[in-house]
Amino acid sequence: MISVRNVLVGLAMAFTAYLAARGLWWTGPVPVQEPIVVIAALGLYLVTTWLCLFWEPLRAAPREVDGSLPPGVPRGPSKLPAIAAALALACAFLVPSAISVAVGPASRTASFATWYLGGIGALMTIVIVRRRAWTAWIGIAALGVASMIWMGPANALGLGLVGSVVWVASAQLLLRSMDRAARDTARLAQLQRAASAWQASQVGRQRERRLQVQEALEVAGPVLARTVSSGGVLSAEDRLEARLAEGRLRDEMRGPRLLDDDVRTELERARRRGANVTVLDEGGLDGMDEESLAIIRAQLADTLRSASSDRLYIRTSPHETVAVTVVGRSVAGAGWSDEDAVDLWREIAHPHVD
Repeated sequence: MISVRNVLVGLAMAFTAYLAARGLWWTGPVPVQEPIVVIAALGLYLVTTWLCLFWEPLRAAPREVDGSLPPGVPRGPSKLPAIAAALALACAFLVPSAISVAVGPASRTASFATWYLGGIGALMTIVIVRRRAWTAWIGIAALGVASMIWMGPANALGLGLVGSVVWVASAQLLLRSMDRAARDTARLAQLQRAASAWQASQVGRQRERRLQVQEALEVAGPVLARTVSSGGVLSAEDRLEARLAEGRLRDEMRGPRLLDDDVRTELERARRRGANVTVLDEGGLDGMDEESLAIIRAQLADTLRSASSDRLYIRTSPHETVAVTVVGRSVAGAGWSDEDAVDLWREIAHPHVD
């Protein structure tokens, strides 16, 4: 499968192989003193470089439900395993000195003896891309010290040390820019999902408000029409219907999840006998399925059917086991007071539906 990552890995592999191949191009009047050491150093370099290119950690990065990476997890190349990083650092310390000793003093500035300036630089570039910045810079420092000792500062800087430092610095800056862009992209995607969810919730609320307005017009429309037609002079029966219409509207707005036909019938019956009824859904039924709500409504209707209190308070409960609390109070004396008797207390438990 052709991808950007595969292309970059292939280019890195080919480039490091080319740099290592330069070390085998032994030309010139002075032969290499220790060819076996040169070949061993080249083998160590190639094995280490390709290990750093292809060795991936076994533990996969955590992902979101939709398969994307969370904001805190870096995108792009994974972190190089510690063993490979240690091997790359050992290579940066050993290869320059091994090559310089093997080729002899007369050939240390020859092209086949200076390949390690670019080779170790390329290796440390791979290491820093694999998120081992300290290891890469320590390796570059080791390369700089060894090359200046064996060939002199001027030759080391002129034959490739500066380019290696520039490679590693550029790779670090590029990686930071990519990580920042990836974080910004992930943050933007989160904001877009949040905006979409907010828009969907607003559409749902608008639809719900339209339904509530339609229900309000159906309930209050006839009462308002009679009020207008009579010039505001209402009979006792019309006042009762207006009070019942107001109660139905309050119930639909404050506790729609508690209502079904049976509950509405019992609430209206309680109001017709003169009871003051308050229904409040304060969030205790969030996330509950329709089957559980049906069980709660049936128990609520049974409770209201047998209630005779002058005041009824129906509230959802945030408690883990109690879904709805029904409290009834009646007049203890000539008027309402804090000492009025509580003649009804019913806690409807959360149903456990298998």
